[in-house]
Amino acid sequence: MSNGCLYIFLDEGGNLDFAASGTKYFTLTSVCTKRPFTVCHELGKYKFDLIEYGFDFSYFHCTQDNRHVRQRVFGIIKENIAGLRVDSLIVEKSKIVPALQASEEFYPRMLGHLIRHVAEQEREELDSMKELIVITDSIPIKKKRAAVEKAVKTVLKKMLPSGCRFRVLHHASMSNMGLQLADYCNWAIFRKWESGDRLFYDALREGIKSELEI
Repeated sequence: MSNGCLYIFLDEGGNLDFAASGTKYFTLTSVCTKRPFTVCHELGKYKFDLIEYGFDFSYFHCTQDNRHVRQRVFGIIKENIAGLRVDSLIVEKSKIVPALQASEEFYPRMLGHLIRHVAEQEREELDSMKELIVITDSIPIKKKRAAVEKAVKTVLKKMLPSGCRFRVLHHASMSNMGLQLADYCNWAIFRKWESGDRLFYDALREGIKSELEI
């Protein structure tokens, strides 16, 4: 049961350091899905398996999880990939002009590009939905949070069917399995672009619908 709601969970990879010491790429990844969130339920079961194995485990975070946990999580995602649409914006940071490098300019603009693309690709699905819910990780800086909300709302107001509402929510990733899922998907995509490591990317390939290069 989807309850007429389509969800987009967002995560980012790389950093916003545009100097030579920064990452070459910045990635912004969305996972689009609807209830019953089968993959999230399976991840939840695995989380409690870990607790019952004796681990004090509270949430998944790809860069922090050990290789055994990481392999199993990617296995669970692969087994349930059919219900997911994964899209990623790939930014080669050296191509970004200085005027757009400030985070309050760069991040909302890139997010707007990604949300616009996903909304275009999901137009038929959205025609049958009553609401689109976009969820990001908590953004502590009020100015950045407001800029992100404005970017998303500006795009969605133009692109959504007239009968489809939308909301933009900011949740702590450790409390939201959808954001933890997006974290894993984004990590695999970022690794492919930044270091050429395709191991986990290939496990998700069926669900990755686009990688938009900027």
